[in-house]
Amino acid sequence: MKQLLCVVFFLLSGFPFLQAGEQKDTISFCVMTYNVENLFDCRHDTLKNDYEFLPTSLRHWNRFKYYKKLNAVARVITAVGKWNPPALVALCEVENDSVLIDLTRHSILRSSGYRYLMTHSADERGIDVALLYQRGLFKPIYRQDISIPRPHPGNRPTRDILHVSGLLLNGDTLDVFVCHFPSRSQGTKRSEPYRLSAARRLKSVTDSLIRYRQHPQIIIMGDFNDCPTDKSIRKVLQADIPFSSGNDTIHSCRLYHLLARRFKTQKYFGSHKYQGEWGLLDHIIVSGSLLQTNSPLHTEESKCDVFSPSFLLTEDHNYGGTQPFRTYYGMKYQGGYSDHLPVFAEFQLLY
Repeated sequence: MKQLLCVVFFLLSGFPFLQAGEQKDTISFCVMTYNVENLFDCRHDTLKNDYEFLPTSLRHWNRFKYYKKLNAVARVITAVGKWNPPALVALCEVENDSVLIDLTRHSILRSSGYRYLMTHSADERGIDVALLYQRGLFKPIYRQDISIPRPHPGNRPTRDILHVSGLLLNGDTLDVFVCHFPSRSQGTKRSEPYRLSAARRLKSVTDSLIRYRQHPQIIIMGDFNDCPTDKSIRKVLQADIPFSSGNDTIHSCRLYHLLARRFKTQKYFGSHKYQGEWGLLDHIIVSGSLLQTNSPLHTEESKCDVFSPSFLLTEDHNYGGTQPFRTYYGMKYQGGYSDHLPVFAEFQLLY
């Protein structure tokens, strides 16, 4: 009877949880974040300012360009996973459910079996964030859309933060946050208070999880429109460099930035290029518990990187070197991928 109950539980849960006396195993658990730059369909969404990406617009956005873009995004996700699709994919700048259905079911990604969760925020252009997940590796049990308070009445609504709690193969809970902080379009200094507001809201929720979770495991991913040295990350989120300033202790209840050290020490390192300068706007931040080698799910700095193969880059004719290969350069169609490069991290999961 006990064996029968174990089998029933396995079938209902979809997870092969470790049973008493079974040998433990380790698998790779890859996560990535990617700002896909305006993944719009070709139809108008009511009450959204998506007119720029319609067949009648100056961009002449049509079904051919749309499906080319879908397959481009799918190709990047597949390449990051080295033909073993990442367990979790955080996406920024996706328009609606239609584009995610097309991406997961009607692109070259369809054989990967992804499911998704996304926000439906009040952003005027209609762009949101989403999380693709492999249900065999991550089973959502709770989701929350976290709205960002506007510091000034004149600020336009921004994207919500997506918070998803899910079960891993070993039965542990993993909390994942997908963020796309307010842009710098009105100038860095003028727009900074809005990003600080978003960071404070995120920090409040993560602090609550750290206080109440018995074993908090947190991954924060997305486009923050700030670099690791900016206030929103350095002072508000307090995302430290692991083992910095001679400190050889990792605190399980603190946040750590997996790429902050490389951004600080390498001159031409980043995920986005603006006027010839590389910046690291896309981040993977983890709770200290995920940097402890005795943790069932863990990673290290060397396992995180910006994904920059040659097919994602093109020559920078204005400033020299290379830059991300975009879908559009201004209003000119390039047929590329995005103005951002993906960031990924490899974890080891013991189950």
